[in-house]
Formats: sequence, structure tokens, C-alpha cells
Amino acid sequence: MNARTLVTKSTTRRMRTAAAIIVALTAASFAEPTFAQGNTDPVAHPATHADKRAAKEQAKANKKAMVAQAKADRRKQDAQADADKEKADARVKDAKDQ
Repeated sequence: MNARTLVTKSTTRRMRTAAAIIVALTAASFAEPTFAQGNTDPVAHPATHADKRAAKEQAKANKKAMVAQAKADRRKQDAQADADKEKADARVKDAKDQ
């Protein structure tokens, strides 16, 4: 194997790699970019009755979830307050016993 053979092989390898990259980029450019096709224009796609009803139901569900979360938070705060009060009472009792 001489130097010319090595140069030819490395050049061929680089050309194949470059060709593969060009093919991949060309294929990607022809692919349909659906991620960038979001249409948020309400004039182009007016909301149907079903869309409005679904949005209303979602709003109701969100409100119920918020209320449930607030109730759970309140119960947790009450339980923590009760635990803190009992802990303080236990400390007072221990202090009196000593």
C-alpha cells in the first residue's frame, strides 16, 4: 500500500460521509415540518359548538380540581396546626414534670 492508495481511500471515505450528510439534509428539507404548522388563528379555524362545549367542561374540571386542592391544603394545614399544638402541650407538660 503506498501513500497514493491511502489518500484515495481517505478521500473516498470523506466523500461518502459528505454525500450521506447531503442526502440526510436534503431529505430533511423535503420532509413536512408538522411541528411548525400549528395554526392558532381563530379566523382560519373558528371554534365549533363541540370545541366550545369541551372548553367549558375543561374549565369546570379545572375549577373542581382547584377547589379540591384548596380543601386538601386546608386539611393538611389543620392537621399540622393540631400536631404543633399537641407538641407544644407535651413540652409544657414535660416542663411541669421536671
